[in-house]
Amino acid sequence: MTGANVAEGGGGWRPTRRRLGEALRAAITPLAACSVALAALTAWTASGAAGSPPRIAAGNGRVFLPYGDSRDTAAFFDVSNIGGGEDRLTEVTSPSDAVGKTGLSRHESSGREADTMRMTGSVRVPAGATLAMSPFGVSVMTRMNSRWHTGEVVPFVLHFRHSAPVEVMAVVVRPGS
Repeated sequence: MTGANVAEGGGGWRPTRRRLGEALRAAITPLAACSVALAALTAWTASGAAGSPPRIAAGNGRVFLPYGDSRDTAAFFDVSNIGGGEDRLTEVTSPSDAVGKTGLSRHESSGREADTMRMTGSVRVPAGATLAMSPFGVSVMTRMNSRWHTGEVVPFVLHFRHSAPVEVMAVVVRPGS
């Protein structure tokens, strides 16, 4: 077919009402989906949750006074993430010479009489939530290098995957108090 045949009405494509209607319907579906997605992303961004990083705060630190001649004990903190993204507590250290090696641990119930503590590499701190450490959940296992007394304050540093380290103090308390 040549250009002359098309111009003379020899079978070229012509827009008809039916063809225009089909093309319009085919374009509306993806356009509507994009509009809905854009509206949802706009609402999410306006709420302040889009892309906001984790924001960590810690407090309520306490460390158990070891029993008898033992030097091993546990420390507990409340770790709050007031940001929009989750983070992970990866390590706990202490700048104090009074504190030896530390490690994150998790209490596990065996379903029998004896429960166990298992060392763990990191602990999830969800966005908008608080990790409340306790003897029956997550804790920091540590060893004291010198004698502690009830009421003494011991410094610790909490290290996170995405957030800056957080310095927090723990008060030495007797277990059960």
